[in-house]
Amino acid sequence: MADIYTPAVTGTGVKAQIQRLGGYLAGMVMPNIGAFIAWGLITALFIPTGWLPDKQFAALVDPIITLLLPVLIGYTGGRMVHGQRGAVVGAVATVGVVVGAKIPMFLGAMILGPLAAYVLKKVDEFTADRTKSGFEMLVDNFTAGIIGGAAAVFGVWGVAPIVRTITSAAGHGVEWLIHHHLLPLASVLIEPAKVLFLNNAVNHGVLGPLGVAEAVNHGKSILFMLESNPGPGLGVLLAYLLFGPKALRPSVPAAIVIQFLGGIHEIYFPYVLMKPRLILASIAGGAAGIGTFMITGAGLVAVASPGSILAYAAMTPKGDWSGVFAGVFISAAVSFAVGSALLGFGRLAGDFSLAGRTEGAVAGYWTPRHVTRE
Repeated sequence: MADIYTPAVTGTGVKAQIQRLGGYLAGMVMPNIGAFIAWGLITALFIPTGWLPDKQFAALVDPIITLLLPVLIGYTGGRMVHGQRGAVVGAVATVGVVVGAKIPMFLGAMILGPLAAYVLKKVDEFTADRTKSGFEMLVDNFTAGIIGGAAAVFGVWGVAPIVRTITSAAGHGVEWLIHHHLLPLASVLIEPAKVLFLNNAVNHGVLGPLGVAEAVNHGKSILFMLESNPGPGLGVLLAYLLFGPKALRPSVPAAIVIQFLGGIHEIYFPYVLMKPRLILASIAGGAAGIGTFMITGAGLVAVASPGSILAYAAMTPKGDWSGVFAGVFISAAVSFAVGSALLGFGRLAGDFSLAGRTEGAVAGYWTPRHVTRE
């Protein structure tokens, strides 16, 4: 399932392993993005600071974020490992993580759901040739029930405390950056990770869960915008459009539409990889956007996925429009300015004739069906 959302990863190095992890995380999260969007819309509309405050409807917010969404992720992760039986066991196991924690347990669901399904898969392989005819249903039901129950207990006792500790440590790190007004420095790590296709590991594995926890307490979170901001990618593509190699320029307008309106950030990664110095433009744009979000106090109510300007509009709480859009467009402007300078305003573009792998990378391989939605 991960392959639906991410390019195929080859190689055995550390980078390849992290890319596979990111693809696997995307495979668990992306099929359930509709549920995340539903939660975000309910939150944006009905919480006390929402557009249509309603106490009765606002009661939906906590159960969805603390129970439904983690269980969906655990269910999907289990299904990826061992089909429908793995999905059921993964969901049961995830409930244990949910009960054992007081925060949204996305990370715990991503760990325990597939793990429980993997254990069941191995048990099924062991019992397949040892179960007498007529007892298959009995054995299958009891093995699933025993493993699911044991995994749920283990989730309460073992996984939830570990994930709480990890989340707390990551949260303290982000809080330290915020309190010392250094959060823009996060772009130094986030932007290079994105163009190496580690965006899923960063967003779904770290920033998303932390942002959800903050949004539950404050109604919005800046953390949803650190990685998903479409501004830096827009700036890089505009620099390519005006000052990049002439052979590449015709492909850029479509890439801009796909990236900025469609939220498919991966479409601009090959452009950066062809001119690695442009990563400095992405970093500068990302830092400028984060700085603007901090100054204006902007935040989103939920994950903006895909990371498009339309998703940003949908997830912006009442009163934050100016800050959110200012951050996006300032980051695009800074990224464009730096990228244009790095391309020498056309003098350093290095015009060439597209052929072979380069043409395939831009014109064929990097199309929406091969990429991960933010």
